Amino acid sequence: MEDIQLIEMTEEYIELVRNWRNSPEVSQYMYTDKIISKEEQKKWFIKVSTNPSYKYWIIMYQNKPLGVANLYDINHNLLSCYWAFYLGDTSVRGAGIGAKVEYNVLSYVFDILNFNKLRCEVLVSNTPVIKMHEKFGFRREAYYREHCPKNGKFEDAVGLAMLKSEWESLKEIIKNKVYGK
Repeated sequence: MEDIQLIEMTEEYIELVRNWRNSPEVSQYMYTDKIISKEEQKKWFIKVSTNPSYKYWIIMYQNKPLGVANLYDINHNLLSCYWAFYLGDTSVRGAGIGAKVEYNVLSYVFDILNFNKLRCEVLVSNTPVIKMHEKFGFRREAYYREHCPKNGKFEDAVGLAMLKSEWESLKEIIKNKVYGK
């Protein structure tokens, strides 16, 4: 399998991203699941593209956009940030794309930015993603009770994190698992 690419999100992708984000297959795992209008999407893109505490990529495979990966709450003083991703093209779920995205984001955060900590939050109902993060070496650091409203009730979330020292000790093992090299 060829490698995926993370390319900087540009305005040309915002309508595709909005369609992905509005789909039930994606929105069920998001903190908000309201339908996003074109105007709201434009405002969102201006916010994330001009604020240095955000970085958004389009996940590409064989020149086809498959989803979104991002960093947020990028903090150069604490040398930490959060990350998230989703595959908008649900036909590729289970094909190893998510693992490659995770490896690439970890490498970017720890090897390029030289940060000390990468965090994420996942709804407890999204067990496959929690397990994937844990296979990569993320550890549970928090449990957020009734963290966000979903479908008329509150859902819990898990906070996970990885440290640079953990990445350093695991990155070759992870690379071999993801790329078979």
